[in-house]
Amino acid sequence: MRLPSHILYNTGITLYTAAVRIAALWNVKARQMVKGWREIWQRESLEGHTVWFHVSSLGEFEQARPVIDSFKKEYPNYHVWVTFFSPSGYEVRKNTTEADRVTYFPMDSKRNAQRLLQLINPSVAFFVKYDFWFNTLIELNAQRVPTFIFSAIFRKNHYFFKPSCGWFLKQLNCFTHIFVQNSESLQLLRRHGIERCTQTGDTRLDRVRQIAFTAEGVPEVERFIQSTTNNAKCLIAGSSWEPDEQNIRVYLDLCSTNLKLILAPHVISESHITKIEELFGKECCVRYSQIIKDSGNSFKLEKHNVLIIDNIGLLSRLYRYADVAYIGGGFGRGIHNILEAVTYGKPVVFGPNHQKFQEALDIIALGGGFAYDKSRELKTILDRLLTDSTAYNEASIVCQKYMETNIGSTDAIIQTIKKHIKP
Repeated sequence: MRLPSHILYNTGITLYTAAVRIAALWNVKARQMVKGWREIWQRESLEGHTVWFHVSSLGEFEQARPVIDSFKKEYPNYHVWVTFFSPSGYEVRKNTTEADRVTYFPMDSKRNAQRLLQLINPSVAFFVKYDFWFNTLIELNAQRVPTFIFSAIFRKNHYFFKPSCGWFLKQLNCFTHIFVQNSESLQLLRRHGIERCTQTGDTRLDRVRQIAFTAEGVPEVERFIQSTTNNAKCLIAGSSWEPDEQNIRVYLDLCSTNLKLILAPHVISESHITKIEELFGKECCVRYSQIIKDSGNSFKLEKHNVLIIDNIGLLSRLYRYADVAYIGGGFGRGIHNILEAVTYGKPVVFGPNHQKFQEALDIIALGGGFAYDKSRELKTILDRLLTDSTAYNEASIVCQKYMETNIGSTDAIIQTIKKHIKP
């Protein structure tokens, strides 16, 4: 006999909670979650109106930031409460000045949902992308709190649309409005009777555009690039992993173009940085931290053609200096953010594991992005972009137009929610 979906959901929540508590005996992240769950109930409520943003982790928080900023401008008398599910997001942003409160999100039992809403007392609630916590949604709906989800994506194989999962689909009606990224998601929802939905795109484009227009330059990187007098091209590899680095190394051996490489690895541990130096040749490499310390400009940068970025938080500001951007992760779980490069009009190259990323599929189809599997394919792509100015300009224009066409998601969201929120 098949158990009802809501019983399966609540059983899953109970089992997951128990598993995290057991894992906390030896796992640091699980221990952080359990500690964070306890600390939620030690926080005080905020007086007056509160807008609640729930995000899964750091990536979803970046998607939420332009909406948070615009909401605060539109409704300056509202307090902002942000909850995170993941320790990796909470630990990085727990002290952000963009929110009045930042806490973990407790596991979604019916009792926790009621306690959390009593604590936050939201006048309006936002979820981001794919965080569906059904007991909380049901409680928000029962209390008639305007509730929205934005930058959402739905696919036809999603559990919502399976015949046996009608209860989950029904709960989508708890949202006051659903803002989706693409037409496929919109058509799926409407085909299944969910009418309160709009295609507004991805707020990440607004965020990376905002960063691109406000970020300062990086003088040390400019100094590295300008250290070669014969007009070297610049390849920036962002969030690279070991397979990416090995393929780029093979390309450098075969490349006839005068090339400067800026490498911003995803992992910046000393052991990994040392591996990179051994791979590319220590005499060819210089670390960003070394240039920072070289206040007298005595370092002979013209002797080095590989700059290793050995800190975090600089990458989004670097892509402006690229001729071509290589995006890492395509030989692992999936590519990293391509939009940070695309917003500067830079053609992007990445490995085969990009199918889950709509923006990558879009930019490939338009001709501004290029995927490869074998190192010889990488050589063909990079040689063409770095030596054929016509091909390069065409790809660059595609990237610029893609951003110009798809920004504005945040404004569309704010205009819609104004219909549901009292001034």
